[in-house]
Amino acid sequence: MKKILVVEDNEQNLYLMQYMLETSGYAVVVVTNGAEAIVSAAQEKPDLILMDIQLPDIDGLEATRRIRASEANAKIPIVAVTSFAMTGDREKALEAGCNGYIEKPIDPETFLSSIARYL
Repeated sequence: MKKILVVEDNEQNLYLMQYMLETSGYAVVVVTNGAEAIVSAAQEKPDLILMDIQLPDIDGLEATRRIRASEANAKIPIVAVTSFAMTGDREKALEAGCNGYIEKPIDPETFLSSIARYL
């Protein structure tokens, strides 16, 4: 069973992602801020990280950079899941070390197939 670390501070988004992933057979680990994401990435060794960008402490881009700086976590695919959809935001996420980018609101029709591409 593939393990996915979901980093999301919005309760509704978190519930939706967790529900869709768990009903599709994934093990889901949930954290709600960037500091927890960095610790959980090291401890849980997930197969994929879904990273919100707007987080209450360390933003998702900085959390991604710190996860990437750790050799143990340098290879884990990290996908930004964000409502930032301005010109250049995708590039900023990729520059920070994200492997992909999913825009919010999450589209249940395409979310799981988007996730599967990174596993």
